[in-house]
Amino acid sequence: MSTDEVESTYSRRTKRWKLIVLLLLVALFVVVLVSLNVGYEPISFTDILKILGKQIPFLNGYIDSSLILPTDAAIILQLRLPRIIAGVVVGAALAASGVVYQGVFRNPMADSYVLGVSAGAAVGASFSILFAAGLSLFGFRLVQVAAFLGALFAMFLVYNISRVGSRVPVTTLLLCGIAVNFFLYAVVALLEVIAGDELEAIVFWLIGGFSNVLWADIWAVLPFIIIGIVLSYFYVRDLNLLALGEDQAQHLGVNVERVKQLLLVFASMVTAAAVSLSGLIGFVGLMVPHITRLVIGPDHRILLPASTIVGAIFLVVCDALARVISTPFASTSELPVGIITMLAGAPFFIILFRKKKQSYAL
Repeated sequence: MSTDEVESTYSRRTKRWKLIVLLLLVALFVVVLVSLNVGYEPISFTDILKILGKQIPFLNGYIDSSLILPTDAAIILQLRLPRIIAGVVVGAALAASGVVYQGVFRNPMADSYVLGVSAGAAVGASFSILFAAGLSLFGFRLVQVAAFLGALFAMFLVYNISRVGSRVPVTTLLLCGIAVNFFLYAVVALLEVIAGDELEAIVFWLIGGFSNVLWADIWAVLPFIIIGIVLSYFYVRDLNLLALGEDQAQHLGVNVERVKQLLLVFASMVTAAAVSLSGLIGFVGLMVPHITRLVIGPDHRILLPASTIVGAIFLVVCDALARVISTPFASTSELPVGIITMLAGAPFFIILFRKKKQSYAL
């Protein structure tokens, strides 16, 4: 293939990727807008657009909001919009970290639960709920801080236990992650036994949801998520080479151990920040990258950004669905979004496992 043909192929591929990202961003905007209309209080799309438009400095002078009720504006800006943006942030974070984990482990069944990151967050959050409920640290809710630190601690613990000399074999890392995961969830179970009146708070945090999310909570975790995803994107070519096998990647100039270490740190930081905001929301990091890979291909240069946006769309839709489903059953509580993702994710995991088993049989 000549140089001109290579450049032409690359140009067409780049245009296709840009179009995919643009269409996904449009879909995300539409999903967010529709989700703002979902709730107990009916608010028209026209009023929603006016309320949002009034927050934009260059547009607010051209929008007549005199007929909009203050209560409607408060519902959109202080209740619905924060939880929807939280869904965007957490869904994007979990999906992006799932892509990285699956790329490092070269396994479509890998996600944050494999390394015990989610279990570490659960231990940290459960401790803070049980022994320091309602406290804050540097303006951040202590539950968030404890979950974030617990998740990072679990990842570093698993990584150091798995180290064999200067290398960290993937198989050893997976096995150690599973062992630490079981141990940490045993600690969570022990805390639940002695929780007393705080048991309900721990259980609801473990299920995952956005019912109590504030704008301050989102701003607290957003920098960690953005930095982690952006830094991960600088290593997408290395992830493509790792897919060929570690030895092959090493021969092609990749510092395999260094890249694995950095990517696991980035992905775990993103996951820790996400779960500290929402609690444990399962299967997003497993399902979204796998489905996106089936549709657009395995190239991480497009897989990572596409999965990030699809993850945001998926979780916002699940949260809207959770609000709709909860409406007939109770007026004082709602269905946590973590239940929706688990109901969708468990059958998906079983199907994926069966297909993988059949491929081994062949």
